[in-house]
Amino acid sequence: MKLGYNLALEQVQKLIMTPELRQAIQLLQFNCQELNEYIKKEIEENPMLEPINLEIEYENIEDYHSKKDEIDWKEFIERYDDISYKPEVEKNEKEYNYENFISASSSLKEYLLFQLNVLKSDAIDYIIGRTIIENIDDNGYLMVSVEKLSKEIGVNCKRVENVLSIIQTFDPCGVGARNLKECLLIQVKERKVKNPHVEQIIKNYLDDIAHNRLSKIAKELDIDEKEVQEICDYIKTLEPKPGRLYEDGSADVKYIIPDAIIEYIDGEYVIILNDVTAPRLNINKFYREMLRKEMDIEASEFLKEKLSSAMWLIRSIEQRRMTIYNVVKSILKHQREFFENGEKALKPLTLKEVADDINMHESTVSRATNGKYIQTPRGLYELKYFFSSGLSTKEGEDISSTSIKAMIKEIIEDEDPKKPLSDQKISNMLRDKGIKISRRTVAKYRDEMGIPSSTMRKRY
Repeated sequence: MKLGYNLALEQVQKLIMTPELRQAIQLLQFNCQELNEYIKKEIEENPMLEPINLEIEYENIEDYHSKKDEIDWKEFIERYDDISYKPEVEKNEKEYNYENFISASSSLKEYLLFQLNVLKSDAIDYIIGRTIIENIDDNGYLMVSVEKLSKEIGVNCKRVENVLSIIQTFDPCGVGARNLKECLLIQVKERKVKNPHVEQIIKNYLDDIAHNRLSKIAKELDIDEKEVQEICDYIKTLEPKPGRLYEDGSADVKYIIPDAIIEYIDGEYVIILNDVTAPRLNINKFYREMLRKEMDIEASEFLKEKLSSAMWLIRSIEQRRMTIYNVVKSILKHQREFFENGEKALKPLTLKEVADDINMHESTVSRATNGKYIQTPRGLYELKYFFSSGLSTKEGEDISSTSIKAMIKEIIEDEDPKKPLSDQKISNMLRDKGIKISRRTVAKYRDEMGIPSSTMRKRY
């Protein structure tokens, strides 16, 4: 075999990831919030870009201010009384009811400190109380031991215990507890429950309640199983995390803005893209006119570069919009029965089926559906919700896992709570309907829906 260096020409096709192509892929992958933040950043860096203003456009700034600031001074002065100089009340003006405005709510620690401040206590007890409150977490539990607090403040444990017992009487009920058992006992004591078995069950049988071992509790306490069931139902009404009713000051409410909306209009489903999720951009007129005029070469090259970048961004955003539209259109085509009959009619659907339908790659469809939401007449859904695996029926048709979950949920809701159905019985019932599904698959779907097993669902 001869080795040597030779020159040869050959043609090879390969995709080069240019910065523009990477930007287009990145824009498609962004969700609504990320896209808006990216566009704001690009507008700040690129002077050629500007968001399209839907308001009335004026030829120049003088016309805008003259329209805005035009005031009929004669009419304005006539509204004043010559003696009092008080303006006449304009009845057509919109009045605001300040009762409709929500005031800022206090956090748990602020609320506890407020209750501590109204107590009549000496300086040392106040310091102890403040230290205890500072060590209470957002759920309302004391995170450090009494011994550690006493060493930190320099007082004996008994005094810290006394102050802690006072704080445990504060609102919300159960705050300042060191564990779940103490939290529930504080609430039972506050509500003055007369049944002695309630405290006894909380102290000794919380783990048995969690595993629904009510027969064991009834046998050991020598009481009826029905009474144990009633006590457990009452315990479940108590608040295990009393502090979660208050804001911590940092938790902001997150809202989902749909990227597309499907509306049922005149017997047809219409797809509407949400412009909020992909703002319209335009080329700045001022800098566009500067490019047409003769100017400095460096400035012209700079503006041409920014213009090219701006045009590519606008095209990428428009391409993103059309990709999402085509994906939603394909989903509507494949899952039309879902929109008409609900989740039971949801069919198995893969990314490849949608990709073949709209002549795109699976990775493109995956990016277009990741983190994107759609508002439908049946509610708000993530686009990935419509893609699911499925099982075959006796008739040879495919049924999605989501539809099977809905059937399992409906069967469990209609069961006798005194004799709940086992996973094997549910599997047999689905087989009678023509759906081949094993007991293990039923258990898997039930766990995914957060439904407990038959022993946990049993009622006495």
